[in-house]
Amino acid sequence: MNKILFLIVVLLLITVGCEKEIDTTYLITKTSIGKLEKGSLVRDLEVIFDQDSIVKDTVKLLQGFGAAKIKVFEKGGKHLFTLTPSTDSIPTIENINVRDPRFQTENGIGINSTFKDIKEKYTIKKIQTSLNNVVVFVKNSDVYFTIDKKELPSSLQYASSVNVEAVQIPDAARIKYMMVGWENP
Repeated sequence: MNKILFLIVVLLLITVGCEKEIDTTYLITKTSIGKLEKGSLVRDLEVIFDQDSIVKDTVKLLQGFGAAKIKVFEKGGKHLFTLTPSTDSIPTIENINVRDPRFQTENGIGINSTFKDIKEKYTIKKIQTSLNNVVVFVKNSDVYFTIDKKELPSSLQYASSVNVEAVQIPDAARIKYMMVGWENP
């Protein structure tokens, strides 16, 4: 009887002591997006994404310049993201345009989220208005979101000089682009 009780206690301790491992395959954190780490070198992309396909701008490469945009696809053809390298002598990744809805921030926000989701999970730092879009920057994150002006009330869609406030963006406004901007490490 004591042996059975001892085994039950040991199994409970093992079960309670083990933490659930988090799958980071599609997780966006402050220092990574999936397998890509902040500070990763462009020349290492072939190794990092050895199971995926990488497409570089061959026109720029043939002219002797680095690739302006680098697209990363899954082997099945699904576009994961587009990378923009820095112009440093040893280029790193500067910006990432997330294209796959499986990628989400630690707060659960992805390209299929709405402005309401962003407001609920983040504090809005700044909203920048451009000709066709508004860009939403959030506090304590390198992630920022672009919302098409077509998602806004008609009075705001055609005015490029009007500064859009968070209260003017409808909760149901969808994300057009989800970007990650990394400064050089």
